[in-house]
Amino acid sequence: MAVHAVRLTTPATQLHGGISGNLSPSNRKLNTFFRYGCGSSKRYRFVTVLTSLREDDANGRDKSVRAMEVKKILEDSPLLPKPLSSNQLAESVSSNGSRVRVAYQGVRGAYSESAAEKAYPNCEAVPCEEFDTAFEAVERWLVDRAVLPIENSLGGSIHRNYDLLLRHNLHIVGEVKLAVRHCLLANHGVNIEELRRVLSHPQALAQCENTLTKLGLVREAVDDTAGAAKQIAFEKINDAAAVASAEAAKIYGLNIVAEDIQDDCDNVTRFLMLAREPIIPGTNRLFKTSIVFSLEEGPGVLFKALAVFALRQINLTKIESRPLRKHPLRASGGLKYFDYLFYVDFEASMADEVAQNALRHLEEFATFLRVLGSYPVDTTML
Repeated sequence: MAVHAVRLTTPATQLHGGISGNLSPSNRKLNTFFRYGCGSSKRYRFVTVLTSLREDDANGRDKSVRAMEVKKILEDSPLLPKPLSSNQLAESVSSNGSRVRVAYQGVRGAYSESAAEKAYPNCEAVPCEEFDTAFEAVERWLVDRAVLPIENSLGGSIHRNYDLLLRHNLHIVGEVKLAVRHCLLANHGVNIEELRRVLSHPQALAQCENTLTKLGLVREAVDDTAGAAKQIAFEKINDAAAVASAEAAKIYGLNIVAEDIQDDCDNVTRFLMLAREPIIPGTNRLFKTSIVFSLEEGPGVLFKALAVFALRQINLTKIESRPLRKHPLRASGGLKYFDYLFYVDFEASMADEVAQNALRHLEEFATFLRVLGSYPVDTTML
């Protein structure tokens, strides 16, 4: 299978429009929440059409004739996306028959690649060097989706991706949970007694602290786990091992010296599935909604914000605060306070009237509110 890494060059030309035209009357009112705090979400790739129009204008061609041709192109074009339904989440083949291209951060053999393949079986997984690159690859139509980590049961939240969710206009369309099983990988013929160093991502090294201490190995941090395995194999290093997945051992031809070396067997990473378009939320299964909001400074303000959910018996599954980057400090009463954004996940679909009412209530006193996505819960590990 040919795998091509993403390299971002010139952005694809895009036109923006609303999504309300594709929503049923019962779902159209959800459009307000999905578009709040960001621009309209529908994006079309009309590079060929726009170029042709410019050429015709230069040549003085009859605009009415050309307008009819353009209308026909737009009606027939397979590039025009419709909002995804929850039933389409597991599809790995796009409407034109090609495999879905899914961006992930890292190199081949990364845990993120496994998460992408679990989320979209038979997809074309596309490696990206940075988290930012994966976001931009989706926005520029280089890939169809991105699958990126957001939190780990041992290491906590991946703050970088929380910040990127706000910076970009992608939508969360699903989640996937992946059990992380670390292995110690070395070149063939190297015994564990010969090892002096170990390479891996800082979180992976921390998650295997006890095992690595017993082995007396010096830790060396690198960008990702699979990258460590690739370095050990390509540079033929014989005094060092890598902490990575069993899949990375297969890809780079390494020997698994030790399996399941993590300190805690309950090591799970939660990944988000991101797309250019939101899905239309349903009520036929368990849904989760992710939002971000900010509040004025004052006593009990956060309590009031969370109370809009408690009053309606809506369960919160996650709350994360991040400093507001452009306005980090706020002066009040002679003191300076940090200004925060609050990321919240709650168990409800935006198709539920109770969830809509909760956000209308929150909107009354929030200084900023944006729905990041309403999507089915991954129940595979419950």
